[in-house]
Amino acid sequence: MKLIIQIPCLNEEETLPETVADLPRQIDGVDEIEYLIIDDGSTDNTVTVARSIGVHHVVSHDTNKGLAVAFSTGLNACLERGADIIVNTDGDNQYPGNAIPDLVRPIIQRQADMVIGDRQTHTIAHFSPVKKYLQDLGSRVVRYVSGTSVPDAPSGFRALSREAALRINIFTGYSYTLETIIQAGKKNLTVGHVSVTTNPKTRESRLMKSTFSYVLRSGTTIMRLFLLYEPLRTFLYISVPFLLLGSVLWGRYLVLVLLGEASRGSNIQSIVVGAVAILIGFLIAMLGLIGELIAINRQLHEETLYQLKRMRFGFTDHQSTTDNG
Repeated sequence: MKLIIQIPCLNEEETLPETVADLPRQIDGVDEIEYLIIDDGSTDNTVTVARSIGVHHVVSHDTNKGLAVAFSTGLNACLERGADIIVNTDGDNQYPGNAIPDLVRPIIQRQADMVIGDRQTHTIAHFSPVKKYLQDLGSRVVRYVSGTSVPDAPSGFRALSREAALRINIFTGYSYTLETIIQAGKKNLTVGHVSVTTNPKTRESRLMKSTFSYVLRSGTTIMRLFLLYEPLRTFLYISVPFLLLGSVLWGRYLVLVLLGEASRGSNIQSIVVGAVAILIGFLIAMLGLIGELIAINRQLHEETLYQLKRMRFGFTDHQSTTDNG
């Protein structure tokens, strides 16, 4: 069994040696361990440092494409190099390398397809109360949408089986963390989690440039994910207030008619406004139905892409059957 630990990097020449030095060389149940750097357009000596400290593979982007693209590039590069398990960690040494054996153990034992490192964010001293709240809120939304029990969805410290890596496709551009969990849940992959600690802070987050920016971009990402993976439910929720308003106005008019308090031409506004509200609610619900049909079509395309990936990376039906027990 081959494990590849991938590290997305953007100008990490100072912290990368410590990060790599902390990575495991041996893990029970794993025959080979290799390291892969995704250089996301670094302008310093990240690549030179990576090669000098014995990193096995380096994949480079000509320009900075963002964390989500770097993560996706890493998955494909690891699959191309025959990985059975892929671990993603950060180049700033945020995550402890000695926790990787715990992270991959559920996959080795075939108890999970994806395992998330739970940083226990409420215990991290340098996280502000606002950031802790937002991290928890994002995790709650992801648990609701994905049907998983992951307590720390924004954590980038995670392990994926080969099957999970083949199934995952990144659509959002800001961060891969939330979407991959939602995809895994929707694709009936087993998602587990293990508690981990974090190392002392080495630099400011490049993903969270400011609280406002983080709230705006994370909120937008969550909304997009909800629309993408739950279109019918989303638009039905939006349509409910309009349908209720229309029903109440029409009900009020009917009650007045039954009580004999509605004369010809009176309360006509209730009928008109109620009809418009019901029509708007119905149209919004239809948008949800159209979105659901599009989502089904996307699932068919993703299944085709999954089969193409298996062919590209040379995985056979026999290998897939063996991997899944």
